[in-house]
Amino acid sequence: MEFAFTEEQAMIGETVRGFFAENATSERTRKAMAGEGIDRALWASFAGELGLAGIGLPEEHGGAGLGMVELAQVAEAAGAQVAALPLLGHVMLGQALAKGGTEAQKAALLPRLAAGEVIATAAWEAKITAEGNRVSGEAAFLPHGALADLLLVRAEGKAWIVDLKAEGVGVTGHVTMDQTRPFATARLDGVAAEPLADGAAGWHAALAAGWICLAAEALGGAQAALDRTVAYSKERVQFGRQIGSFQAYKHRLADMMFEIEQAPSAVYWAACAVDEGSDEATISLHSAKSFSADTFFMCAGNMIQLHGGIGFTWEHDAHLFFKRARSIQTLLGDGQWHRERIAAMVLDAGLGVAA
Repeated sequence: MEFAFTEEQAMIGETVRGFFAENATSERTRKAMAGEGIDRALWASFAGELGLAGIGLPEEHGGAGLGMVELAQVAEAAGAQVAALPLLGHVMLGQALAKGGTEAQKAALLPRLAAGEVIATAAWEAKITAEGNRVSGEAAFLPHGALADLLLVRAEGKAWIVDLKAEGVGVTGHVTMDQTRPFATARLDGVAAEPLADGAAGWHAALAAGWICLAAEALGGAQAALDRTVAYSKERVQFGRQIGSFQAYKHRLADMMFEIEQAPSAVYWAACAVDEGSDEATISLHSAKSFSADTFFMCAGNMIQLHGGIGFTWEHDAHLFFKRARSIQTLLGDGQWHRERIAAMVLDAGLGVAA
């Protein structure tokens, strides 16, 4: 598969990088961390001024009608600034509705999602049972769950939309390592819920969007970690020389660059494969999530080490990247889980068994 950005996609990439660089500043991110974990003003501009909340949603329901490649560009730019936005749950619910929702659900919810009027979350790990159109149980590790309006959850082979403000819902927020994406646990006691018309298609689309979002965020974060460390290596002087001139330091930077060079191929292979409905979509998604997340974690760790003492302090942004990287590693399946899926697919294909 050959891939290159179209002129329109290149313009989108340039626009979103400029938007996040200007608006998702360290000061604003830290203010959001000290509060509820969302930069509300940034989210309003993201959705209202630029219309980016509807980037992957159909035009007939208020979206931009674009695909996963453009979504990946947005997520990559957001990840480069460690932006405090509820993007993950938003794209997962949006794609679930677009691919599996009823016409009534699409008409009611997609325009509100595209406008950024509601905050969504999704459950990867949930112990939920359904009786009729009511669900009960517990959904843990919900990104921005304490602030979310809607929850996407899977139960009894179906995908459900739950109003987290409804009667019978109890939500507990948690103090988490990545304060830009705080988790929560929702307990549901016979809560009225709406099943998607095609739960399988909706859930698959949600996972694909979630994995692409996280992989692209990781790519942006890894590149930013390298860029900031290179800039520091030219400013910091020891023994009369820039520290970037020392061989051991250069080797660490080269290791970071080597890993990052491969990550864009993985991320945009997955995004392009999903957009084109390719047979490679599933394996590319697992590859993108596992490789990009691990690359970001390695680069964020090196960022701290190569900044020396200042890199360990609260005042420096290195810890923001490290915490986000660690969070991405575990969200929606860790690297080992994804690589096991890849191995199973490759081995099954080699044995002539349908993947």
